[in-house]
Amino acid sequence: MSNTPMAANPLTRAVLEIDEYVSGLGWDQPARLFALVDTARLRVQEPSLAAQLGLSDEQETSGFTPIEQDEIPAGKPLDEFLATIAWPDAVVGCALTVERLMLPPSAEASVPQGLSGKKLAAWVAAHPDRQEVRMTVAVLRDGTRDSAVRLREKDAATEVLTGSGLVPGLAEALSATFAE
Repeated sequence: MSNTPMAANPLTRAVLEIDEYVSGLGWDQPARLFALVDTARLRVQEPSLAAQLGLSDEQETSGFTPIEQDEIPAGKPLDEFLATIAWPDAVVGCALTVERLMLPPSAEASVPQGLSGKKLAAWVAAHPDRQEVRMTVAVLRDGTRDSAVRLREKDAATEVLTGSGLVPGLAEALSATFAE
């Protein structure tokens, strides 16, 4: 995508491309799952699909093309859904975008003990320091990972944080989709 910031790492570029795409859809979106395929391999093995995706004329020889998957079933817990996924060999990685509420580290000490999932979610939603975030996490079969985090209050491409360790739990869950 033309507006995606330049990044040295092809996985970071894919994460930022997905973040840009989802940000164009606005906030309050459902989780979205993407397969990552090797762009050069896609051009060779599926030239008509590559042409449909606008990849034929690109000069870059390395990188990943994100392909959005079917909608994640509403009402099914994300961890249960991810446990049902098996990827074909052509998929070299996957990515997931989810929106969540997050508290700053300073609020951790005030979290009430013993709250159930729903009560804890309600407590976080009512907390004055909560932040709405969109997290895009990608992993490759070899374990490489990267992620992007966008705060709703700083909703600009220049404010997106990237890093391999930003959302470790979600990265582990996505990595498990490649376990045999």
